[in-house]
Amino acid sequence: MKNVTFADGIVIRELATHDERVSAVRLQEATWGAAFTERVPAAILLVGQKLGGVTAGAFMPDGSLAGFVFGLTGVKDGHLVHWSDMLAVRDGMQGRHIGRALKQYQREQCRERGVETMYWTFDPLVARNAKLNLCRLGARADEFVQDMYGADTNSPQHGSLGTDRLVASWPVSSEPVPLPCDEELMRGVPIAAGPAGDAPAPGAPLPGGGAVAVRVPADYHALLARDLDLARAWRISVRRAFLHYLPLGYLVSAFAADGARDAAYLLTRPA
Repeated sequence: MKNVTFADGIVIRELATHDERVSAVRLQEATWGAAFTERVPAAILLVGQKLGGVTAGAFMPDGSLAGFVFGLTGVKDGHLVHWSDMLAVRDGMQGRHIGRALKQYQREQCRERGVETMYWTFDPLVARNAKLNLCRLGARADEFVQDMYGADTNSPQHGSLGTDRLVASWPVSSEPVPLPCDEELMRGVPIAAGPAGDAPAPGAPLPGGGAVAVRVPADYHALLARDLDLARAWRISVRRAFLHYLPLGYLVSAFAADGARDAAYLLTRPA
């Protein structure tokens, strides 16, 4: 695939040299911590490229790496799929839509390879990622996995409260349809998760019906740094809700987040 020139002269292209792949490893360490146990080494970044995966970077005009994305291509249920394993943007470069541009580049590469669906994971408590994935990119929350990467990855980004994840699925062979992002959709809907207030207390029955709201913090990372006990209460409550409702057939059908108040997933059960 040809290089793509993004805003401010940033170029998105495949990583081409060992030094560039080493820079991607350094960016992983800067993002998730030097002791991060899940970092992908330079050799695997290369192997992934050779086997149909994607290892691409966003390069500044001076050649420095502003962000990168890495994923592997394989077969699931007889269909060609791609797992987007890692995406990172350099500190100070967030808010410039580099992550979204890398994801779109990755998607186009997958389309050229004949991939039908892309998958990746995100922490359900991180509202800004949920909003990007569901309301802007048009991915769907396919599955909830408790402690997908273990209880502790030694990363300050993840904290010590586990690595619960939603698995996102993103169509490549057809156009994605973003979910609604509207607080009004949550009005009057029973609240199924949250550490206090209207949410069910630990051990109390969860609400039933055709729709429930699973609330998450407006800024989980800030909460994690400020109040570990409250962050733990959020984690336990949200985990309980997803483990309860998704096996019953509920789907994530909307998400609401404005950055100031608590965000929320709308879970609905098809008739």
